[in-house]
Amino acid sequence: MPHNVSLIATIAASLGLALIAGLACARLRIPPIVGYLLAGVMLGPATPGFVADLDLAAQLAEIGVMLLMFGVGLHFSVADLLAVRKIAVPGAVIQMVVATALGIVAATGWGWNAGAALIFGVALSVASTVVLLRALELRGALRSINGQIAVGWLIVEDLAMVLVLVLLPALAGLLGGQATDRTEAWSTTLVITLGKVALFITIMLVVGKRLFPALLLFVARSGSRELFTLCVVAAAIAIAFGSAQLFDVSFALGAFFAGMMMGESNLSHRAAEESLPLREAFSVLFFVSVGMLFDPLVLMEHPGKVLAVTAIVMLGKTVAAIVLVILLRYPLETALIVGASLAQIGEFSFILAGLGVGLKLLPAEGQSLILAAAFISISLNSVMFSAIAPLLRWFASRPRLLRWLRRPADPLSALPMTVPAETLSGQVVIVGYGRVGRRIVATLDEVDVSYIIVETNRQAVQELRRRGTPTVAGDAAVPEVLVQAHIATAAMLIIAAPDTAGIPKMIDTARTLNPAVEIIVRTHTDEESAAFSKLSVGRVFMGEHELATAMAKHITRRMGKG
Repeated sequence: MPHNVSLIATIAASLGLALIAGLACARLRIPPIVGYLLAGVMLGPATPGFVADLDLAAQLAEIGVMLLMFGVGLHFSVADLLAVRKIAVPGAVIQMVVATALGIVAATGWGWNAGAALIFGVALSVASTVVLLRALELRGALRSINGQIAVGWLIVEDLAMVLVLVLLPALAGLLGGQATDRTEAWSTTLVITLGKVALFITIMLVVGKRLFPALLLFVARSGSRELFTLCVVAAAIAIAFGSAQLFDVSFALGAFFAGMMMGESNLSHRAAEESLPLREAFSVLFFVSVGMLFDPLVLMEHPGKVLAVTAIVMLGKTVAAIVLVILLRYPLETALIVGASLAQIGEFSFILAGLGVGLKLLPAEGQSLILAAAFISISLNSVMFSAIAPLLRWFASRPRLLRWLRRPADPLSALPMTVPAETLSGQVVIVGYGRVGRRIVATLDEVDVSYIIVETNRQAVQELRRRGTPTVAGDAAVPEVLVQAHIATAAMLIIAAPDTAGIPKMIDTARTLNPAVEIIVRTHTDEESAAFSKLSVGRVFMGEHELATAMAKHITRRMGKG
């Protein structure tokens, strides 16, 4: 029997206590994440009783981050990432600048020097990808355009934080901290860092795009399920670790790109399914590890500062993001989802705070405040998401305010005057130009049926218009958007968008303006199919059901029974 079982003890205590606390929170209608955080507090050094190994817990949490980001990458293609770049890149950069400025103002007011204030502000400016992914998955919004924008936004933040973490040691002396042994100038360090990141992305996009799918296929041909699972997990962890060692990118970023490259394989869905149990278990360990770092005494010693930092994270960042998204002419729902996504801080904030303390840049008090804000904001993040629907209803009851938010006039929200008159009568209105919508459009083009597309992704709308395709930018749940698509004269409405939350409103608008229109809806679950079938929908299609029906027809036809 081994004498040192700290790893087993840490895993057993973390998962066991997380289960108990998570179940208790679920019974009280509180998100289980809060229970996981509380379990970490009980296992941490700030409370009496058993204390888990913090170093081991942190490493286990890193594995969870790798697997979770790998899973996201499997469902997030290169096209998805590029499709949101025009909002994710400027939005993330400006939002980080605003949040950093707010943090600097607060820290300067407390008498901290410029270096400490800068590190503190940057730590508050970046959100936790893990928390965001869990929130989007729970709401089934990960694959929606709003989910893609939020994930793309945080990927840009991750890239920015990679640069910060690499450059900080070289700049520590200039910022008033402890100078390091690194002799190269900060400009040289920046060039080297950018070169490494660019090389990493190039290798992943050029080599990985061909290598990883081929590897999955090769292992799958062995017929062994356990070897396939091992391949997926080994690829996620090994590539993330190798990327961090060779290119100085984060584990999370390396795993995300590895998953995105494997997502090009036809076996990507199986890979995601096989890795799901491990991803779920290790993501719990991440939240437990956050709780272990939290010291409740900081709430009594610095209540005002904790409140100020939490306000910056949950209000300052959120408001800044909402305003930016609206100014970029995206729907209000997109703005609220992105704002809620950013109303927390996580793993990168901890890493930067720890590095700042080690370089004598950030006082220990700053690290405690960051951890306190992380604990509170992560615990309340689900509340932010829950507030989106009531806020949308509140805005919907105030049409003047909604019209003001949409100013100035958006040229993409109305059909061009060049659209032929025959397209505006008896046409098909297609909501959503994703994977399903593209296939529908391709079929309609082959049989020469006129159609109008409604899409929330502005970049996709611009590309479609360049090709001469009649397209309207906006959320089809907003009546004005369907009006612009001439739903009143349409023969059919096809709702192919992956996000099903606004479908009842779309159906209600279509029926009001055109009682004779035939409505076809795409759903994901039996519950959604049953619910939409009651809303006077002509036909409801569910992916698994249609696939099974098609396969059954093929089998009976081949067996001579059809």
